[in-house]
Amino acid sequence: MSTKLMEANMKFTRITIDPQQMGGVPCIRGLRIPVATIVGMVAEGMNNAEILQAYPDLKPEDIREALHYAADAVLERELPLLIAA
Repeated sequence: MSTKLMEANMKFTRITIDPQQMGGVPCIRGLRIPVATIVGMVAEGMNNAEILQAYPDLKPEDIREALHYAADAVLERELPLLIAA
């Protein structure tokens, strides 16, 4: 994990990374619910109420922090862009 992402992780109190759990992927509060799962649900068009119904242990703040974490993670790396001819 890069230094910048490690620093970001310290400001995310609802995101946990444990090498012994879920292969070390970022999860919500140690619940074995990956951040990527929540972000994917939002990307599929699910609203907070639907996500909370699917995962009753979550809180609205968990969804919000998962999105913030994902946004910070994307800022960390360069993404290839196709240049239109």
